[in-house]
Amino acid sequence: MLTLLAQVADQAKDRDYYVGEHEARTLRARAARLDAFTPPRERWELHRKLAHHELRLGNTDKAIEHANAAYALLEALRPAMSPEARCETIFQLAMAYMRSGENANCVGHHTPESCLLPIRGNGVHTNREGSENAIRYFTELLETTPDGTASDTRLAARWLMNIAFMTLGRYPEDVPAKYRIDPATFDSDAPCPRFREIAPQCGLNMFGLAGGVITDDFDNDGDLDVVASDWNQSAQLRHFANNGDRTFTDRTTEAGLTGLIGGLNLVQADYDNDGWMDFLVLRGAWLRWAGRRPNSLVRNNGDGTFTDVTFDAGLADVHYPTQTAAWADYDNDGHLDLYIGNEYQDVNGGRFGSQLFHNNGDGTFTDVAGPAGVENNRYAKGVVWADYDADRLSDLYVSNLDGRNRLYHNNGDGTFTDVAPALGVTRPMQSFPVWFWDFDNDGHLDLYVPSYWWKSISYVAAGYLGLPSEAERDRLYRGDGRGGFEEVAASRNLTRIAQPMGANFGDIDNDGYPDFYLGTGYPGYEGLSPNVLYRNQRGTGFADVTTAAGLGHLQKGHGVTFADLDHDGDQDIYMCVGGAFAGDGFWNALFENPGFGNHWLVVKLVGTRTNRCAIGARIRVDLSEDGTRRSVFTHVNSGGSFGASPLRQHIGLSKADRIERLEIHWPTSDTTQVFRDLPVDQFIEITENKDTYRRLPYAPMGNEPPGTSPRAARVK
Repeated sequence: MLTLLAQVADQAKDRDYYVGEHEARTLRARAARLDAFTPPRERWELHRKLAHHELRLGNTDKAIEHANAAYALLEALRPAMSPEARCETIFQLAMAYMRSGENANCVGHHTPESCLLPIRGNGVHTNREGSENAIRYFTELLETTPDGTASDTRLAARWLMNIAFMTLGRYPEDVPAKYRIDPATFDSDAPCPRFREIAPQCGLNMFGLAGGVITDDFDNDGDLDVVASDWNQSAQLRHFANNGDRTFTDRTTEAGLTGLIGGLNLVQADYDNDGWMDFLVLRGAWLRWAGRRPNSLVRNNGDGTFTDVTFDAGLADVHYPTQTAAWADYDNDGHLDLYIGNEYQDVNGGRFGSQLFHNNGDGTFTDVAGPAGVENNRYAKGVVWADYDADRLSDLYVSNLDGRNRLYHNNGDGTFTDVAPALGVTRPMQSFPVWFWDFDNDGHLDLYVPSYWWKSISYVAAGYLGLPSEAERDRLYRGDGRGGFEEVAASRNLTRIAQPMGANFGDIDNDGYPDFYLGTGYPGYEGLSPNVLYRNQRGTGFADVTTAAGLGHLQKGHGVTFADLDHDGDQDIYMCVGGAFAGDGFWNALFENPGFGNHWLVVKLVGTRTNRCAIGARIRVDLSEDGTRRSVFTHVNSGGSFGASPLRQHIGLSKADRIERLEIHWPTSDTTQVFRDLPVDQFIEITENKDTYRRLPYAPMGNEPPGTSPRAARVK
């Protein structure tokens, strides 16, 4: 596998559209042949193309040089040039300067406040040249482009101009009144304690492009470790071991992972039921025919090392472009199966159907997607399993880009039926991440499918400014308890376009109702939109608390995970940050939860007849809060489809000081365990069909940082 990956990396350095040199090298050769007889239009086109490719590769000074050369030709070309082309040329120059400012400040001199909207404090740029020039050209664009012309570009320029003024500490007062965005536009819907970005102090400030992340216990010491990837085919996957003192150490080399490169997404499972967490690396997304790259199934050897077993497992015979997969035991035989959602297209004869790998129970898999009826044959971007109709069989939802989504109902005989049209859950037509959850704790699984209307930052700007937009809205499908769904997004305040890629859910305030965080953006450098945190209002709706919480990161958000990395009883948020282009790298972020003073329970399930890591098991917690009885429901999985939270379940209990009843349903054995009168604020392990549970150590790591909110009592 390592030899094959090295070959793919060599090819990518040249031909990969996002990180390869081939197109830039070809254009440079053409530019070297320019002479006085070259027509201005040809020169303009060449400089614009070169500006794009040099910026794509991170050669920002060269990009600015060529963007300026194209800009200098505008006057000579004015009679024959459309206003739209002129507008785009000025926008490209402004954007090149803006990225230059980001590189000199947010990247080169990164601070915990860098790129957090609204930008202030140490996030303000000290090297001001990039943003000052960006403002100059955004202003020219807005002043010289007629109203009604290139409206998307004009709106994008207005949005980015306001951000550029923020980076200089001159927002809002110095923004021209007619282009100013009211600061109240960014206010949160509700108060929320502020999170701190602490990745550098913890040793988790990995720098790179778009990537995936897993937080889970890979060495079985009770602490959560981190595995993170970078989709650049030359970039090394990284394994960070938790030291138990709020810091992490890069153990990639010691773990035997050197040479395991590339991968846009990761997802974990104990696929061989040996008690050690394994993981899958997914490759080739967005690259069409060139994305036929092997995925990697990485087996945990149980001694601190890992082995790529993809070929031995039968997962490398056919490989298609993908970045999404999910584990489940769809036939309840106790062995985890794997669905890989491939990016189907009919290009050069390539028909990349999705794959369902049945676990043979001997370390190997067999692709049964065809006879099972789940090939999808659409451009899959997110896949998740859940038993939505409570018949003890895992069903499959596939989120497709530019096509209707699918909900494959498990028929119980090895086949599936797409019931999405009948149940009204096919939209949005452009979607990306997805997950099942019970957002209102009524005991019925719901489905969240956000819209990925990604082709312009103007859609995000329009949402903040209350302007009309053609963009399709998110869908929140509420389970009705009878196997059907009702679409309720608008009534739950989920109407704003965010363009999410990485996304996940957790319970930041330990109130028992899941919240969620969206990592936003798209490949273009102009795709600077704040990542979004929605706080659940006890099942009645969601409040956007992004700016209050300090989580409005403007850089591209990819893999997202919710995990209590410091064992203080609340979930922190770790996110892979960085774009698709070689020059759009950034630092991963760890946002420390400030604490909300509520109680919690962490449950690790160990299957015996059900798969060992208990994927698909259901948990119900009954509690009494201020004299009112209620329940919290969850099921074991890693959360959303882009970013993997721990398989052990972190359950918020709000102000309840005892757990009246804890119920576990195991799908393979179809048995239910019940425990009564449990203490709160503890970490427990429950084994299938055992009458007792085991209490595990869960001490806070090190001293609490100053200024944090009080927390509930913790197990020492």
